[in-house]
Amino acid sequence: MTLKTGLATALVAAVVAALVTAATVLVIWRAAPGMVDVASAGLDEKKITDMVHNYLTKNPELLVEMTNELDKRQAAEQAASQQKIIGENADALFRSPLSYTAGNANGDVTVVEFFDYNCGFCKRALPEVVKLIETDGKVRVVLKELPIFGEESEAAAKAALAAGKQGKYFEMHQKLFLEPGKADKDKALRVAGELGLDVPRLEKDMEDPSVKQALDEAKELAQKLGLQGTPLYLIGDRVISGAPDDLYDQLTAKVTEVREKGCKVTC
Repeated sequence: MTLKTGLATALVAAVVAALVTAATVLVIWRAAPGMVDVASAGLDEKKITDMVHNYLTKNPELLVEMTNELDKRQAAEQAASQQKIIGENADALFRSPLSYTAGNANGDVTVVEFFDYNCGFCKRALPEVVKLIETDGKVRVVLKELPIFGEESEAAAKAALAAGKQGKYFEMHQKLFLEPGKADKDKALRVAGELGLDVPRLEKDMEDPSVKQALDEAKELAQKLGLQGTPLYLIGDRVISGAPDDLYDQLTAKVTEVREKGCKVTC
């Protein structure tokens, strides 16, 4: 059974149950002021259930409308919850000294990206993020290392943060995505050598407490935001999940929104 099929089945069952309950209440209300049970009211629950089920089966567009409305309400609730969390964690999200900042360090709009070096969507999105930095001189981009794909991703993230201690974070960041092969410690050390970094020092810095603090902070923020996967972008208090085909257009549109309208919470 697919997720959509399961959702539709559950929705039908819920609707049927709700309508049967409503029908029961209606019969009781019509019998007021006395209280009657279903049997004495002559209410055939199975018959009503079958009627409702048949009606919904013949009019499936109602289920589509209901599902769409449910999606809208859930999205609105999630957005409101995320805005509250963004406001409560603004300093850690936008101004943490543990995170690398690309673009204009004093920019007027901040874009935060949560990513993993072994995330295919993050890799696909990299050129769009770089393009934003290159075309908008007033944007600052805060990069949050979130290695969700295991020890290899964590090693790559540690190496990137360690490269930052030698002034080469963003170069390492891009090459870990662009170089072929899975991002892991071996690849990171090879890339570090290609970038002219002091590799023994980098290996030592990978275990620096500040590196662990950066990873722990990003993980905690992701959990608070209810992040389901990478990448995730915060543009002020606006959110983009994943890497849609029009990511650059969405990023620039939301940057413009924040510039013109500001944030509803501190950002």
